[in-house]
Amino acid sequence: MPETPGAPARRDARSQPTKSASAATSGRDAPLYGALDLGTNNCRLLIAKPSRDGFRVVDSFSRIVRLGEGLARTGRLDDQAMDRAYEALALCAERIARKGLDASRLTAVATQACRAAENGPAFIERVRRGTGLKLTIIDPAEEARLSVAGCMNLFDPRAEGVLVIDVGGGSTELSWMVRGDKGFESQAWMSTPLGVVTLAERHPEPETDKDAWYEAMVADVSAMLAAGGPRDPAILDLFGSGRIHMVGTSGAITSLAGIHLGLRRYQRDLVDGLWMTRADCDKAALMLKRLGPDGRAAENCIGPDRADLVLAGAAILEAVQRAWPCERVRVADRGLREGLLLQRMSQDRRRSRRRRQRRGRSNRKTGAEAAS
Repeated sequence: MPETPGAPARRDARSQPTKSASAATSGRDAPLYGALDLGTNNCRLLIAKPSRDGFRVVDSFSRIVRLGEGLARTGRLDDQAMDRAYEALALCAERIARKGLDASRLTAVATQACRAAENGPAFIERVRRGTGLKLTIIDPAEEARLSVAGCMNLFDPRAEGVLVIDVGGGSTELSWMVRGDKGFESQAWMSTPLGVVTLAERHPEPETDKDAWYEAMVADVSAMLAAGGPRDPAILDLFGSGRIHMVGTSGAITSLAGIHLGLRRYQRDLVDGLWMTRADCDKAALMLKRLGPDGRAAENCIGPDRADLVLAGAAILEAVQRAWPCERVRVADRGLREGLLLQRMSQDRRRSRRRRQRRGRSNRKTGAEAAS
């Protein structure tokens, strides 16, 4: 579930472990990094400082913009949708400036809506001219890889495999990870152009016969999934054996978790890292169907902006569960943004080490020449 715009930044001990006093002191001078993700449904910003074991969140922002609204029908980004997204991006630019974040340490990406839309590149250029933000449209493979990187520390180290499902607004990415000698390694991945926005638009919610409507969404996703996934029998054998689990990263899945826990308000510290069974997921989806649109809108863990989307997310999860059964699902309130931050911080650390090594070699060479 996205953070509430303007809410104070929260530190998650699971993703940024507690530091010692000395590490905390040295971290005060650490540079700020930023990750901006413009998706089909959401615009999200995360600003953080590196820490010894990850990063410490300094500020965060999230707003539902529905950039991909109507895209599947027209092939173009709608004018009002672009205006909503532009307004959210302008607010992100203001936050970035207020925090003094160096633009060179901001990584900003756009995903499925801008990938698929005929006028996606033109909108990216409008954002650059108007806000100064330079968004890069990334492909599905990069999106899947970053989502895995962002939630990898939620993998059960005792598992033999993990299936990461990233349910977006316009697409869903699946990554199959198998434990090897050096940790979990990618064995297969796929992307399908169905997310919560596109699936909900294809299947408007009826007033009656909610079970048939829900099953139609599951069947639609299942047909898309049938074309992909791993073919290795050794990997497929892990499913249903209890030796593999899922990690689900999306607002739809965190909303399911909130309903499962019966939360009166969304609490990230209770949701992120939560283990749910397949039966728990099914029960939460059934509760959402029974609530209806108005009841879902009244739930604080969902709200009016997600009321018509959350069951599309549950249907996507259900279709994946039927194709590759996993008894355990771990909920991740993290993903692509965290992956962007970790990647950039790691790159800068490697560059810094190489510079130090070059200086060391240069100093040793100079010293040897002086001695001779």
